[in-house]
Amino acid sequence: MRFYIRPLILLLAALPLVVQAARPDNLEPIPDDAPPPPQVGADASTAEPQVTIVEHDSTTFEEYRINGRLYKIKVTPKVGAPYYLIDDQGANVWRRYDGPDPTPVQVPRWVILEF
Repeated sequence: MRFYIRPLILLLAALPLVVQAARPDNLEPIPDDAPPPPQVGADASTAEPQVTIVEHDSTTFEEYRINGRLYKIKVTPKVGAPYYLIDDQGANVWRRYDGPDPTPVQVPRWVILEF
């Protein structure tokens, strides 16, 4: 056990030197009035969702679209609590979510061990 402690201490002592050597010398500060970076996959005009409100006799539908793709519908009935229909995967499979927060909890589905 004592054999492993000395090399570990030497490695930890040399770590700041390696980090300092890896830093480039030509760094420039970012100006305060720099424009925000562009969004990936969308231009600035379509970054906000487009909301279309459709009213029927007893229900109001609010359709949310980004880049023309419908991804969320808020259903507000005249009697009862509002709920959301959300297409999680983009495959036109709609799931209902009740409550004020329409974002579902994503459960991790990692395979750790198989028999």
